[in-house]
Amino acid sequence: MSILERGPGTPVTIGGVRGGPQTPTSRRDLWWVQPVVVVLGLTAFVADGLWAALRQPANYYANPLLSPYYSPCIVSNCKYVYGPIIPSWWTYPALAVLIFPLTFRLTCYYYRKSYYRAFWWAPPACAVADARPKYTGESRFPLIFQNIHRYAWYFALIFAVILSWDAITAFRFPHGVGMSIGSLILLANAVFIWLYTISCHSCRHLCGGNLNVFSKAPVRRWLWKRISPLNEHHMLFAWMSLVWIAWTDFYIWLVAAGFIPDVHLLGAH
Repeated sequence: MSILERGPGTPVTIGGVRGGPQTPTSRRDLWWVQPVVVVLGLTAFVADGLWAALRQPANYYANPLLSPYYSPCIVSNCKYVYGPIIPSWWTYPALAVLIFPLTFRLTCYYYRKSYYRAFWWAPPACAVADARPKYTGESRFPLIFQNIHRYAWYFALIFAVILSWDAITAFRFPHGVGMSIGSLILLANAVFIWLYTISCHSCRHLCGGNLNVFSKAPVRRWLWKRISPLNEHHMLFAWMSLVWIAWTDFYIWLVAAGFIPDVHLLGAH
């Protein structure tokens, strides 16, 4: 008997897919696959980020390529890149800068939905019961800190500019201007970071929010109309930028550690 054939007041038999989690729902599809994939993806990124930040020796700079995990490099052993701001006794330079872009991603509206569903099952999918006994929203500690996302966006914008400069610098080799595979990888990384940053809901609201009449703010309306199509693909840009930044760091590590050469395609090297 289908759920539509049951009479009024008839209890609905609930259960998950055979072989999947037994969760209160009448869905029979593989709804649990997506949260499992998200758990695996985000866990892999966290593991990669920790490995990149804590590895010794660091191998995060292969002139002129600088890992995005270490940018801006502000410890004394990177003085030829950005200049020493943090003394040399600070062993892990990536930890000095990663806190800012990580705060932006952790409080991102899309990532919130992803890890709320995947890790907390709150709820794990549409038409599936919440695993938590009650809903408290983001009004209590620690989730109340999610409200800083709109402010974290400004720091993310600064980092997008910095990573763009790193991409430009990646075309400047010791003997002149040139292009390598590493240069193109860093350029793509900057593009993906910009797409993720400007497609953010906070950016869209900054452009067109708190307006009752668009005709009175033609510039903001112009920006809002161009940001909105990007906002529709914010999830895609979130994953593209996440995967690519990890790949960029790994490639630079391979080059800096001497495992592979950075193949030059054009110009001086």
